[in-house]
Amino acid sequence: ERAAMIQLPNPWGCSVLYDPCAGSRAASRQVEAGNRGWAPGSSVCSAGTVWIRRTVSTSSPQALPTSKNDPKFKPLLKPDILAQAKEEAEKERAEMHDSKEDPRMFQKGRPEYRAVSYNKFELTEALSVEEGDAILRSISACKDHESPEAVAGYFRQLSCLPAERHAALWSDPRFSSLCRGAVRNFTAFSTPQLIEILKALVRVAAPAVHPVLRACESEFCRRAWDMDVEQLLLVADCWRCLERSAPSYLSILFSFANMHWKDLTLPQVVQLIYIIGEGRRSPPDLMQKLESLILKYLDSFTLEEVGAVCLGLFKSVSGISDHLMKKIADRVALQMEDMSSYALVNVLKMLRYSRMDHLLLLKQLGKVIPPRIPAINIQGIMHVALACSSLHYYNEDILSAIAMALPSKVTYCRSKDAAKFLWSFGCLDYEPPNEEQFYSSLIEQMHRKLHEFEKFPEHLLTGLLGLAFVQRFPAELIDLALSAEFVRKTRESKYELGKDLLTLGKSVEIECPGYKGSRLSPQISEEITEMVLNFAKEEIYVRPEIVEAVSLLESMLGGPEYVKSHMLLPHTRSSDLEVRLALDGHPIPFNVEGAAAHKQLGDIGVDLTDDLLTQLIKGRPGSQAPTETGGEAKAGGQERVEAARTQSSLGASDLGARLKVLPKSYGSLEPLFPLAPAQQPREVKLALQVSNRNHYCYCSKRLLGLHSLKRRQLRQLGYVPVELPFWEWFPLLKRTRSEKLSYLHYKVFSPALLGAAG
Repeated sequence: ERAAMIQLPNPWGCSVLYDPCAGSRAASRQVEAGNRGWAPGSSVCSAGTVWIRRTVSTSSPQALPTSKNDPKFKPLLKPDILAQAKEEAEKERAEMHDSKEDPRMFQKGRPEYRAVSYNKFELTEALSVEEGDAILRSISACKDHESPEAVAGYFRQLSCLPAERHAALWSDPRFSSLCRGAVRNFTAFSTPQLIEILKALVRVAAPAVHPVLRACESEFCRRAWDMDVEQLLLVADCWRCLERSAPSYLSILFSFANMHWKDLTLPQVVQLIYIIGEGRRSPPDLMQKLESLILKYLDSFTLEEVGAVCLGLFKSVSGISDHLMKKIADRVALQMEDMSSYALVNVLKMLRYSRMDHLLLLKQLGKVIPPRIPAINIQGIMHVALACSSLHYYNEDILSAIAMALPSKVTYCRSKDAAKFLWSFGCLDYEPPNEEQFYSSLIEQMHRKLHEFEKFPEHLLTGLLGLAFVQRFPAELIDLALSAEFVRKTRESKYELGKDLLTLGKSVEIECPGYKGSRLSPQISEEITEMVLNFAKEEIYVRPEIVEAVSLLESMLGGPEYVKSHMLLPHTRSSDLEVRLALDGHPIPFNVEGAAAHKQLGDIGVDLTDDLLTQLIKGRPGSQAPTETGGEAKAGGQERVEAARTQSSLGASDLGARLKVLPKSYGSLEPLFPLAPAQQPREVKLALQVSNRNHYCYCSKRLLGLHSLKRRQLRQLGYVPVELPFWEWFPLLKRTRSEKLSYLHYKVFSPALLGAAG
């Protein structure tokens, strides 16, 4: 067999590798991957259908590697190249998510969907180019004298032209004349004829903004109340296939369904929820009725239909009752092995949105999903990882399977995917077996996707926070994220990203003192810190478990000057109870402001009595933690409140230029751990952590990434974190005062703490 590598007598020692798939996306990825694996000194350039690779020889600059002078040389044969290109193309097809067609897979499960949805695989009689041209000539000759039936027939016939002729059809003046004539006489068409024309327009890929579609939508809106539900759903499905939003038509459809909801059949319910999801609209009154229909048909749904319903609810941001979500989760948990991965991922999306921790489903997920991970596309894997982190579910089998599969798929990641992977693994504080390969591949992909961060700045912050949780600080990316122009971009985002900026900026200050790049400005830092502290005063410091601990510590230590309830690290979004002890174990007074405030409180006749504390904690379940809200819940920046804007002299073009020229050294900053103290400390500073359930992984005592970061940074600043974990402290809230005091005394005056400090 002839070798596909062509050796040229080139003085620079080049070889030409023939690639029959050059120019295709698969080939470009193949070459890109190959380029990354070549030794320093290699170079690649494209020349039509050949790739020229420069090879370096130690013996002679003009020598070319051959099987005679290089025992490791193995020429690539043409069949090998073709097989490799085919494999790469198949891999790319498997990784590509079709957001238009994938959600419609459920429609293949029942014949009833043919009446309510457009079927692109519907058999039609092919029309040759010559026959199409003959029809267009007859249209030109007949002008406006054709009947509605004939005009509908022309549209149907011309839509059967080969797909490659569709673009030319829209530029043909004869077809444009047909469209204009139809628009003028739309009122004369029957509803089935008008639907036939709309389906033909879908087949020929009509532009979403074409005037014929605008007129068609207006006519369907006019006659919608005279149509039946199947016709209404079919037309709505055609709008989706054409990627036309049609808000007026959908409003009429939803009103019709709201009036006739009791008559909706199972396929009509699922198709309607699909339409609602694709339109990203959620009419509240209709959704309540659909929820009762979902419960009615739930046991009769196929598993693909269960996934379709969950996806529609998720896309439309439709909140459903915990009862319904539990029913769905119950069924999925029992039949998960028979469910497609795509449908299962859609259920996980809704489970994540509902914040429901269904233990049986999660345990079953840990058995079913790991073997499937290599075959799931990258976006599906991302949603599995994100579901685990959002639900705080730590499962090594799932996370390890994701980590092992990801490096070979990482080039298919969008910026969003890479960021969510980093966030998920950091949130769960998981170190995969291939830790270095996993993180380096994702950081490299973040560099490749720099251009996307100008439009989606939240993705860069999400990824960097996930890395910070596990003590990884890529210098160039941090320099970009904290630059003035990028900070300005985050302030213009629809998301509230200020607290994420603060967490990143302060973490770099504490853990990377050698960092020389951009920093968050003092003005912005103070502004965001003030916002966090104001929230803490209203929502965190007043929580019964914290109020009770403060009161008891004051009694035990000798007064309010010995304990301070505040945030030592506001960027970590949770509170601390600070206590200071001398090396001999005696408490040290330091909270002057607290003592003054207590005196003022006493002057106006208000005391923190046992009765008041009992009222504060009355009715709280002993084993449950309060649900976290606001900034303490997570560091993902998902609270959607517009932050105050900041002025900057740098324009959007400056940011774009910066994104393009960022160096790709992928350097990382080395975190600095506690320095050797210059002198022996004269006191022990305790930071008591009154934690709750949302600080830990689900059903475990494993801290989440943000809270591990906080304790790490407290130690670096000289504090000793002391845990009052919820599984110990919350049950004590219902016990006697002496039992609580005894517990706190043990925690504060632990000999191990003083011994370690001494």
